[in-house]
Amino acid sequence: MDSQTSQSSQTPQVPQQPHTFQVDLRGLVDLLSHHLYSSPKVYLRELLQNAVDAITARRAEEPDAPARVRLYAGEGTLRVEDSGVGLTEADVHNLLATIGRSSKRAEGLQEARSDFLGQFGIGLLACFVVAERIRVVSRSARTPDAPPVEWTASDDGSYRVRTLPADARPEPGTTVYLVARAGTGEWLAPERVLQLARDFGSLLPYDVRVGEEAVTDLPAPWDRQYPSPANRRVALARHCHDLFGFTPLDSIELNVPLAGVRGVAYVLPSAVSPAQRATHRVHLKGMLLTERAEQLLPDWAFFVRCVLDTDSLRPTASRESLYEDETLAAVREALGERIRSWLTGMAAGDPERLGAFLSVHHLGVKSLARHDREMLRTMLPWLPFETTDGRLSLEEFAQRHPVVHFTRTVEEYRQVAPIASAQGIGVVNGGYTYDSDLVEALPSVRPGTVVTELDADTVTAHMDLVDPAEELALSGFLAAARAKLDPLGCDVVLRAFRPLSVPALHLDDRDARHEQARADAEEQADDLWAGILGSLRGSAPRARLVLNHLSPLVRRIGALGDPELIGTATESLYGQALLMAQRPLRPADSALLNRAFIGLLEWATNGEEGR
Repeated sequence: MDSQTSQSSQTPQVPQQPHTFQVDLRGLVDLLSHHLYSSPKVYLRELLQNAVDAITARRAEEPDAPARVRLYAGEGTLRVEDSGVGLTEADVHNLLATIGRSSKRAEGLQEARSDFLGQFGIGLLACFVVAERIRVVSRSARTPDAPPVEWTASDDGSYRVRTLPADARPEPGTTVYLVARAGTGEWLAPERVLQLARDFGSLLPYDVRVGEEAVTDLPAPWDRQYPSPANRRVALARHCHDLFGFTPLDSIELNVPLAGVRGVAYVLPSAVSPAQRATHRVHLKGMLLTERAEQLLPDWAFFVRCVLDTDSLRPTASRESLYEDETLAAVREALGERIRSWLTGMAAGDPERLGAFLSVHHLGVKSLARHDREMLRTMLPWLPFETTDGRLSLEEFAQRHPVVHFTRTVEEYRQVAPIASAQGIGVVNGGYTYDSDLVEALPSVRPGTVVTELDADTVTAHMDLVDPAEELALSGFLAAARAKLDPLGCDVVLRAFRPLSVPALHLDDRDARHEQARADAEEQADDLWAGILGSLRGSAPRARLVLNHLSPLVRRIGALGDPELIGTATESLYGQALLMAQRPLRPADSALLNRAFIGLLEWATNGEEGR
């Protein structure tokens, strides 16, 4: 080691002096207004929150202390007075001037923190979203001899603190004065302040007024006593209309004391998409937290909108949404159980109301029943399904048919439903959302029920075979028809079935469609991919065109002697069968339909000219 290194290693290290962060208040206000808070209106919620928490803190020591909040709005100004615990000069320096510090985190208040609305120490800063200057005058209830103190802050980050004469604030509590920033005066207008105060504070436990107008409206609609259940339903329906703008089909009590939740869920009067996110109103200890809570209920409960008050859920820092944690998960499960109990209760005692509900919201119940076997068992006699016997429940359909056949797509059902019904095959359309899953789950709640997916072979097997001699006589016609449709990946078979008005039926299944898709891709691919796709060719059945030997039209076509005309007629039957099945047409199918139509027109016009 050289001398320089040795000398430096022996030099004592001078400890670095710590530095404090410098806060650009205007930049922080911009951050709050554009990223943390969704709207400037939250300033009023934070003022109400501070006032209510101050009263709560005072009443913890003085249970009989007054509990009132008064708001006075003028032109571009707002004054908010509370009878809370108040602040000393030391409190002002420690709490109001230190961003992020909250009295609710003080060591002596840890056990009582759950009684407070605010936890984050940034609430008063929200006022700078609408105000250029904030003035706070406060007198402490804990130190009655201390003089009132005034804290004045500007949005440039500067503040002043001074003590005031005793008569400046004779009683304990706090008054906050706001002066609007340029362009934000509308947020401090009297009518806007009243609207926001009622929106945020209608369920607060203390006397809150804007001027002489009462803000609080207690008890909450779901906690009130009514002369009869009918009166209660009418009152809650009116509350829903005022709050959400619709008259509900029904209301569901959501009082779950163990989860710290009280409220009501309103059933929507019209169907909604399961993919549409339901939003709910959540109050935290009486203060409106959010109007857009999305994770409050299970996904299957998309048919209700709810409003509730809770003292157990955690808000995020912006206090505009709920923190996703184990508590929220437990509350979600408990509320889902309440809605589930409401459904089972109607199934047991009020089938008329249940029928009215299911006529609109059967999709939500099917979503629940798909994962809940007990709910499926309960709702089995009520959930409607499209079947070849009409619109029935699975219970009634299974009583009629020893084997419950179903299709996985609406197209498959439309393809076979008329023919299957005529042959006595019972088929359920499983193509709608959740239906095929529920049909397959049927044996788990109804032991002994046989459920099977309907395929082309099953339909064909239920059709009558044609007499061998008659089929032999039509061998030339059938050979020409098969040659015409073979390039399209379709076989031709002859059967006798009803109704007679259906000359031909196009049948395929998923395996046949997969094989056809593979063949189409192979035809359009280059040599390399064609070889790969060719190696994937399996023994999947091909689609088939079933000609109805009972149809007079098919009999007349079978008697034609012109092979070209037989081919054109076969293509026409094939195209008509595709259209009847409402299947999407491939380019080759569209070309065939056009060719067959032109061919028949040419035959008809040439025949007319020859007569």
